[in-house]
Amino acid sequence: MSTVVSGADMRAAGAKPREDARRDAEGPKPERLSPGRIGIYAFLVVSALFFLIPLYIMVVTSLKTMPEIRLGHLFNLPSEVSLQPWIDAWLHACTGRDCFGLSPGFMNSVKITVPSVILSILIGSINGYALSFWRYKGANLLFGILLFGAFVPYQVVIYPLIIGFRVMGIYSTMTCIIIVHTIFGMPILTLLYRNFYAGLPIELFKAARVDGAGFWKTFFYVMVPMSVPITIVAIIIQVTGIWNDFLFGIIFSGRPNWPMTVQLNNIVNTTTGVREYNVNMAATILTAAVPLVIYFVSGRWFVRGIAAGAVKG
Repeated sequence: MSTVVSGADMRAAGAKPREDARRDAEGPKPERLSPGRIGIYAFLVVSALFFLIPLYIMVVTSLKTMPEIRLGHLFNLPSEVSLQPWIDAWLHACTGRDCFGLSPGFMNSVKITVPSVILSILIGSINGYALSFWRYKGANLLFGILLFGAFVPYQVVIYPLIIGFRVMGIYSTMTCIIIVHTIFGMPILTLLYRNFYAGLPIELFKAARVDGAGFWKTFFYVMVPMSVPITIVAIIIQVTGIWNDFLFGIIFSGRPNWPMTVQLNNIVNTTTGVREYNVNMAATILTAAVPLVIYFVSGRWFVRGIAAGAVKG
């Protein structure tokens, strides 16, 4: 006895898988708002406002004229937008005896940041590679010493460094400040790269060794192409730390090589009669612009790289 299946039954049978597939594609229904979830959202909103409100005040104040600022309406938008404070902050603001604005400090910061970032990342990646795959005698001891250097307060070693660089004849030079940033960036970068390489399959290293690759060939042809995520993290960390540095810049760079942060401090603390708050706010935003742009452009890579370089083993 044969069973006759109607067209309606076939359509109903085919519709059910389609509904299931559509439900899976749409994902699960959102959960109802619980008190815990509301608390998390409230905390995130308050945290965002904590950082966004000062930024809003700085931007709005930098676009106002001084007569409007004296009215005291801190949160009001400018009645007439003025870019003159930005021009003065970049070209004409006084940083002590000189009145050339932030532009000289910007170029000095670029000259300090670029070689310091390149050297510290290169040395840190080589150290991490050697400590991960080339287990020589005393490797763990050396790694511990490097980590110890990451937690030593900077103030403890500043005076010995001053004496050492003065004896070498490079104190208060561009070379001096680049060496300082390279040395102090090396421990944390070594830790990041070592943890990243520890998560890579050891078979890659063994295969390269079987093919006759030595220390440097394995590093440049195998490890470096796979190190993009952690290298982006290292670049963000180093650029932000070096660009925002004030202490090393004012001590080791010398007056002609003062970075942007030192110039900003001098602009804010230098008064020739009336304190120009709009110029000070514009100078602050200009100084912070580079790290902010880097974070906005490569923020998602930062999270991926941090996860890839998490502490292992």
